[in-house]
Amino acid sequence: MAQPVIHFEISAANREKAVEFYSKLFDWKTSAAPGFDYSLVEAAANNSIGGGIGPVQPGQKPFVTFYVGVDDLQATLDKAEKLGAQTVLPPTPIPRIGACALFADPDGIIIGLFKG
Repeated sequence: MAQPVIHFEISAANREKAVEFYSKLFDWKTSAAPGFDYSLVEAAANNSIGGGIGPVQPGQKPFVTFYVGVDDLQATLDKAEKLGAQTVLPPTPIPRIGACALFADPDGIIIGLFKG
């Protein structure tokens, strides 16, 4: 079975400015994620996914990525690496939510993985 895209993320140099920009541009409804420097973006309709806007980590450039729901983060990272990818973020718990990981595909595009 194909793995679904379940979340998108905008990692911005200035989270607050990005939230304001995208909220005004697309009429997105956002809310602060308690305990995180992160804003959640509500799904706009039944056929859409929600997302988030957060800051980039020190030394990173702003980027946009999407997250694919998987059953096993490490097994998926291992498979991605065998196919030429590089792990960017190993499996990392997100308290009260699940866990995520990031990899760069062979072209350097950052892709997220999520396990709830």
